[in-house]
Amino acid sequence: MLRTTFYAIKRDAAPGIDGVVTWEAYEQGLDQRIEDLHAPVKSGAYRAAPSRRSYIPKEDGSKRPLAVAAVEDKIVQRATAAVLGAIFEEDFLGFSYGFRPRRSQHDALDALIVGISNKKVNFVLDADIRSFFTEVSQQWVVRFLEHRIDDKRVIRLVQKWLRAGVLEDGVVTIEETGTGQGSMIDALMVKRRFKLQEYSRIAQRGCTDRASPERHRHSVRFG
Repeated sequence: MLRTTFYAIKRDAAPGIDGVVTWEAYEQGLDQRIEDLHAPVKSGAYRAAPSRRSYIPKEDGSKRPLAVAAVEDKIVQRATAAVLGAIFEEDFLGFSYGFRPRRSQHDALDALIVGISNKKVNFVLDADIRSFFTEVSQQWVVRFLEHRIDDKRVIRLVQKWLRAGVLEDGVVTIEETGTGQGSMIDALMVKRRFKLQEYSRIAQRGCTDRASPERHRHSVRFG
């Protein structure tokens, strides 16, 4: 699986703190590299490297901070996200489109147009959560994961990424909050947290015909 996820990474993706270790460089001797990576992941000895801080401009003139992971972290993160994503997919309601397979913002707009055209709509709410990726609680992200995942190695993997820190101007900073926007695991962690909250609200309102908050825990095993 690690080999497959390596080839799913964008070849022109920016390198992390490993600098010159680009996609092309890592592909040289790939079989041995993957074997060397799989062993610590399976045993739990895998250590996450700090991400490299990068900034991209926003429409309002400010800059959005990104966390660029090293190649091996990208590989393990993508593999983990693929496994967890398959488990969490059953939690989502039909009108949810963010970060889901075979769904896009275009599909969401199409559904919105159909809904507005066919039903009575009093208002449309367009909202964004300011600085969410930098303010989300790491502790609650882990707690929500533990609600469904039984394998402690997977939980520790996520904790390692959350606590790996970010390298900027030669200094590694470890934040108490946030998920390091830009990594392959952050979107999965964020959507997981808010979907569980959504199910809780639905259950409290007694909307059992729409969804059920009760789910089984899954045992995810590497190797």
